Amino acid sequence: MRQLNYRPAPRTLRLLRPSSHQPRFTHGQILTSYLCSFVGIAVLAYLTVYTGYPLIAAPFGATAVLVFAVPESPLAQPRNVIGGCVVGGVVCVACVSLFGTAPWVMALAVATAIQLMQLTHTLHPPGGAVALVGVMSNASWDFVFTPVLTGAVLLVLCTVAFSRWIPGRPYPKHWL
Repeated sequence: MRQLNYRPAPRTLRLLRPSSHQPRFTHGQILTSYLCSFVGIAVLAYLTVYTGYPLIAAPFGATAVLVFAVPESPLAQPRNVIGGCVVGGVVCVACVSLFGTAPWVMALAVATAIQLMQLTHTLHPPGGAVALVGVMSNASWDFVFTPVLTGAVLLVLCTVAFSRWIPGRPYPKHWL
């Protein structure tokens, strides 16, 4: 009898192969996501420097991943992006005003933001990060409007504008 030689695929190549459990992207989608996120985050980076809240760039980076890479996700729709970020902003400022910036307040702000986003149907994971960053930054009420609300609206508008250039990839799927 003949013996068959079995050679497993090299591990490095396995990581690059598509999986049925992961989204697939064309080279055009990857390039577009790259360019759109660069422009969107560049605008927001200048906004965060201007407002004095540089840590807010982290939640906006996560929002950029959602809106530019998986814009069809329910978590990437305008209601969720704007509403979730604003909920996180309002919650963190209220928590800071009432309790200060102790570590337990960070936990309270994130948990409360998640609960309110669920109740208002505006769940957006970076909204929890907004709440955390706001407590860490000792945010005041101006934080809610600039950079949070302004930044969220700018990211949505950038996504809407760029989606017009991408055939077959409309954004948003719904506004409310």
